[in-house]
Amino acid sequence: MTRSLGEALTPALVDRFSQRDIAGRLGIALPFVTVDPDGRPHPMLLSYLELRAYDTGTIGLVIGVRSRSSRNLGERGTGTLLAIEPDATVYVKLRAVDGPLPVAGSGEYELGYFLLAVEEVLEDAPADWEGSMRITGGIRYAPAPTLDEPWARATLAALAEPRARA
Repeated sequence: MTRSLGEALTPALVDRFSQRDIAGRLGIALPFVTVDPDGRPHPMLLSYLELRAYDTGTIGLVIGVRSRSSRNLGERGTGTLLAIEPDATVYVKLRAVDGPLPVAGSGEYELGYFLLAVEEVLEDAPADWEGSMRITGGIRYAPAPTLDEPWARATLAALAEPRARA
């Protein structure tokens, strides 16, 4: 059953998306859904490396600037981040404030930075009739990147502080 947690990230979600435990979250994938030109959902998978919560209402995102998701986010301005893991199942509805902005040092990876505003946070939990059913594992990938790879360093640097055009 889904319930709204309001228009802001909870302190626990700010911490989850803050990159404070980035090394411990590498290898976990997060679905991110934008809307394509035909009004259909367009999914992509992110890592905890590619996003960062700055506070309860603001998230930075770094993705390939030439990707469909980047184009969709730039043109329609909305996306939904899903965290589906054993300890939390949440859907964060987001609106683009700015982006894509260039990411210094991304070179051949052609990365773009988006500043996103949190519009609504939904939490999903089992309904009473579902009994003890629970999410037992999230989406994982391997091998996890190292934080020393050039694209990872560029991504982390781009997400260090929120930014938008003046």
